[in-house]
Amino acid sequence: MNTTNETCGGLFLPLGAFCEDGWNPYVRAFLYMLGLLYCFLGVAIVADVFMCAIEKITSKTAKILVARPGSEETEEIEVQVWNGTVANLTLMALGSSAPEILLSVIEIVGNEFKAGDLGPGTIVGSAAFNLLCITAVCVISIPKGEGRRINSIKVFIVTAFSAVFAYVWIYIILVANTADEMDPWEAILTLLFFPILVIIAYLADKDFCGRKVSSEMPALEMGLKTEKEREAEARAASIAQGALTKDAVADFMRELNKFPNITTEDAARLAAARLQETTHHDPGWYRVSAIRTLTGGRKVVPTLEERLQEVYDILKQNAEADRAGSPRSPDIIPSYVSAIDEKRAIVEFASASCAVLESDKMVDVLVVRHGNTENSVSIRFETIDGTAEADKDYVSQRGSITFAAGEIEKHIIIEIIDDNEWEPDEAFFIKLSVDTVNSVGNEEAILGAKSINQVIIINDDEPGMFEFERPSIIVKESCGVSEIPVVRRNGADGQITVKWKTRSKSAIDGKDFVGGEGLVRFDHGEVRKCIEIPVIDDQETEKDENFEVTLLEASSGATIGRTKRTVVTIVNDDDFNSMVSRVLMMTKVNMDALRVESSSWQSQFHDAMNVNAGDVENATSLDYLMHFLTFAWKIIFAIIPPPSLLGGWLCFCVSLIMIGLLTALIGDLAGIFGCLVGLKDSVTAITFVALGTSLPDLFASMQAAKMEKYADNSLGNITGSNSVNVFLGLGLPWVIATIYWAAKGKKFPIPSGNLAVSVAVYSVLAVICIIILFLRRFLSFFGKVELGGPNVPKYATGVILILMWLVYILLSSLQAYDKL
Repeated sequence: MNTTNETCGGLFLPLGAFCEDGWNPYVRAFLYMLGLLYCFLGVAIVADVFMCAIEKITSKTAKILVARPGSEETEEIEVQVWNGTVANLTLMALGSSAPEILLSVIEIVGNEFKAGDLGPGTIVGSAAFNLLCITAVCVISIPKGEGRRINSIKVFIVTAFSAVFAYVWIYIILVANTADEMDPWEAILTLLFFPILVIIAYLADKDFCGRKVSSEMPALEMGLKTEKEREAEARAASIAQGALTKDAVADFMRELNKFPNITTEDAARLAAARLQETTHHDPGWYRVSAIRTLTGGRKVVPTLEERLQEVYDILKQNAEADRAGSPRSPDIIPSYVSAIDEKRAIVEFASASCAVLESDKMVDVLVVRHGNTENSVSIRFETIDGTAEADKDYVSQRGSITFAAGEIEKHIIIEIIDDNEWEPDEAFFIKLSVDTVNSVGNEEAILGAKSINQVIIINDDEPGMFEFERPSIIVKESCGVSEIPVVRRNGADGQITVKWKTRSKSAIDGKDFVGGEGLVRFDHGEVRKCIEIPVIDDQETEKDENFEVTLLEASSGATIGRTKRTVVTIVNDDDFNSMVSRVLMMTKVNMDALRVESSSWQSQFHDAMNVNAGDVENATSLDYLMHFLTFAWKIIFAIIPPPSLLGGWLCFCVSLIMIGLLTALIGDLAGIFGCLVGLKDSVTAITFVALGTSLPDLFASMQAAKMEKYADNSLGNITGSNSVNVFLGLGLPWVIATIYWAAKGKKFPIPSGNLAVSVAVYSVLAVICIIILFLRRFLSFFGKVELGGPNVPKYATGVILILMWLVYILLSSLQAYDKL
């Protein structure tokens, strides 16, 4: 610990208004450490805004006219202006590396154009952390049994070679060519390597080398798809492939039909979540997502409640099984359905109607419970007049019944008044409702479909005559189950069974409905029951179809009436199409809310002042804590113009200025903190500063590794960013410094000691790391994947890479203190 404060200072700090020389050095070091950590949060917040501007710029599209092959007609096509590889190596890399690059520039300019240790050390230290630690985390974060391969291997080879060559080049110009000083041409060439890298990577992305020329080459060079490719993609488009079309939503809804209790709002949220996961995102999107997750900001991935998350996981497993060509697990959906059914108690009458002889003087109505039978449930009931009048034909009642735990049946007894006068058949009703007064356990209870029972008071004791209520019935294809009512007339005495049978007509058994034959049982007093026949909803447009149901015979002397046949017509309805349209519209609204950029200052300040941008229902305790800690930064940076202005360029420029100011403050805080605790700038740079500026990249790459189908975004971003760090982060300040010293007739002095050793150690470890990645790609032992694969090799790779990073820190620190 440095017990004297006099020599510890920076470009702006300490402020003259505060006399820090008399402070306790331990207290001062602690305060500067807190200030450094707080400024890292500020950099993360402004980097979020900066990345939103870059997202807006690189997402720009243009409409062009393209001739259709074999035709004189043209069609208008919308294409991306920015090539993905060029965007990743320029604006995206600048967005993730801006603090390190600006720190290096500010340090040289603020140090009278003399080389410092903080800027270069941060760039090399950040490169080591990115390549070794972030790669390790990406390897082990892939779920068990999964793997990710690099898709554009040629682009990766270019950026990986560049990530090693850049640091070897630094060693050459620092040690092998002109030791401890630099010529202008060396600095200029270092900077020129940046556009050279971009051009070579672009050529590799377009695969110009060794490619056969075809008639469709011009379209491919512009990044367009051929007509055949577009037609094939349109036919195969689905929500799971990131397509938001009516057909894709319709397919998605067919999948959701297997799950009960899914509303249109639920379907829209599930569709938005699936779209966000399956849509290809660039590295900037993942960085924004990581920063907002860390700071309690507006999420770009929807949060699902536990019930919907279970459905989402099942859909994801099914999609992966379909993609792999393997059968779906037969136990997935039934286990989910049973879990849903067991969550709530469902209470209803056993029958929708019953009959009682007036001479019986009472009616016993059965109430049943199914679903969750483990809790205690209280249900209220009351009688309602129909043609029968209370206190004249029956005794009115109002009360409650309680199902104890495990109890599934209860009886309601209603007294019937026998007046010894002839009357026509009369009816009254019994209605159920959930007891809200004695509500213990009732939050888990709901009423079933038969919550009202019709009681018919009759005057004879015949078994009755049975017939269909109507000679024809119309049902919608989306109804699920058609209910065909059978009525009992001229008596309700005894238990009777009636045999029925279906016959296919234009509707085919097994294709349009599930038919056959069966028995419908009427208990004593029951006068109306329904035959339930499942209707198969194929959700395809087709003509109306029908089938026939016939009553064959009744038991115990009962007779069949005149209406012994009924025709059931299955009609196409607009419910499904209208539901798909609603889900499509709501999904678009949800996706619009998940955009990374804000459209106005108002929305920026709204997001800044509210945890999770107002989505408090899904906010966690960590979200509230981080929102509180970053609230000041969010308000300050909400002043930056929104990305919607001037195509994002105004936001880009203002954000870059803000990052520069904050980076200058970080440089002072880090330098003074290191001075106070006795750390050299080179050690502070490769540890505290490198970690502080690289943590958002860690979470962004980890999320990209999990969500993306390939490893390009997670690994390619690392190697590309490390190259840009050198070519821009060191090339630019070195060009400025060499020009300054050349104007004075001198060479730029740059001691090679600490930086040269740090670069040499990193270069060796980087080569080993890249060799490990290629071994993982080609060896079956690793699963032939760069990320994930078998558990033992996966975790072994992660441990080895992290140990390599610790070796880098140890050797670089020992060199800084002249221990090597």
